[in-house]
Amino acid sequence: MTVDSREPLPLVPAPTVARHLGAPGFTLNGRVAVTGDEAAVETVRGFLAARTGLLLGTAAEGVGIELRIEPGGAPESYTLISDAGGVAVAGADAAGLFYGIHTLIQLVRRDRDKWLIPAVRIEDAPRFAYRGVMLDVARHFFPVETVCAYIDRAAALKFNHLHLHLSDDQGWRIDLPSRPELTRRAASSSVGGDPGGFYSAEDYARIIAHAAARHMTVVPEIDMPGHTHAAGIAYPDLVETPVLTDQMRADAAAFASPLPAEGVPYTGIVVGFSSLRIGDPATDDFVADVVTDLAAMTPGPYLHIGGDEALGTDAADYAAFLAQATRAVAAAGKTPIAWHEAGAAPSLHPGTIGQYWGFVSPTGDMDAKTRAFAERGGRVILSPADAVYLDMKDAEDCPLGLTWANGPTSLHRSYAWEPGSVIPGLPEEAILGVEAPLWTETIATAADIDRMAFPRIAAAAEAAWSAPHARDWDLFRVRLGGLTALWDAYGIGFHRSDDVDWRDDDA
Repeated sequence: MTVDSREPLPLVPAPTVARHLGAPGFTLNGRVAVTGDEAAVETVRGFLAARTGLLLGTAAEGVGIELRIEPGGAPESYTLISDAGGVAVAGADAAGLFYGIHTLIQLVRRDRDKWLIPAVRIEDAPRFAYRGVMLDVARHFFPVETVCAYIDRAAALKFNHLHLHLSDDQGWRIDLPSRPELTRRAASSSVGGDPGGFYSAEDYARIIAHAAARHMTVVPEIDMPGHTHAAGIAYPDLVETPVLTDQMRADAAAFASPLPAEGVPYTGIVVGFSSLRIGDPATDDFVADVVTDLAAMTPGPYLHIGGDEALGTDAADYAAFLAQATRAVAAAGKTPIAWHEAGAAPSLHPGTIGQYWGFVSPTGDMDAKTRAFAERGGRVILSPADAVYLDMKDAEDCPLGLTWANGPTSLHRSYAWEPGSVIPGLPEEAILGVEAPLWTETIATAADIDRMAFPRIAAAAEAAWSAPHARDWDLFRVRLGGLTALWDAYGIGFHRSDDVDWRDDDA
């Protein structure tokens, strides 16, 4: 971020250019009007009411806040200019205007008895087209309201995709018209014996609509051919007998987790033991039904088919299954996404997107499998587990989370990585974007989500949005501290990391 001041503006993610104008700022009071794009006007009025308690008018008289769309710039880009005479936010499209509004809200500050917006000029555009968060609703189920609250929090940081992990060994979470037994028999279980649940078609549509109103695309995932124990509870003939290894038994002992048993709902957190029965026509029909139904319910362009940790699946069967499943997704009119292991399958549908969940420094053949997606005409989403897995503990004494991704992930470590350097030989244009997953083995409530996601989600947001020259750890810590009052106003139960000087300027 280019800023001509010693005190950086409290903006996260960092904009491309942000300059103080060296002039008096704009004072917010009850006489200020918000004008321009109708939907944007209501958005600003709502956010400013939550932040300041002021309910601004819409009559165009005197100084005010002007919101408009000016086509011609890069997708999702915007400019923001403020001084004592008013504030103007212009987006190249509706999404750009929405992101400019969130920048505006971050700028609002209390100065004694006044609310002020500093005199600034900001020019901003995203680095990557895909900026995602993932919520695992399979290990623990979350109601629609909790999912929508997470959408609100992520959208305010300029994320534009919500990846929903809708199935796993512990439960199936989406009701599909062609396969009603999935939710009738396989949705009531969860990790630790906690209650399960599922989304009806109406619930899912509510989530999609809420996301769309915030310029966020929902990406559904049905994980296959592994992570399918719950599917087998509903349709036993479609799955193999669980395959258990000494490592799985050791993991179960270490986590005090039960081991899976055939035909019994699974409430533990061991992974890799389940598999669909590959090559059986009934399995092919199941995949086609699930993909077709879910594609019809999902307006966005993507459908994620998993493909990770299929440890109980023969390698040749695995490759054949991923080829068939990605073709089924394409036939349903969607672009398939799969975790990076699927890069080992030589006959994936061309253009399949790979999602990398290895480490910032790849081990084994993780990088080769990931590059394979680009070599076949696809692109890559980066989710390095030791940087942006929000379910990792942030310190050894964190009451939630796991540590398998190279130990606890501090805020500093979640920030100090460069997307363009993770996969050697992968060109920038092959990177579709960045996604921060939140797995829920240990996360069961909305408060747990806030505790584990914030503030590290802000580091992921900056990796996804900001240009490399704009990223700086020391400045990030200061900018992040400036969001204390805003996050409090939003009701976010964030963890006050020792890396940041949290400053409540509304006191």
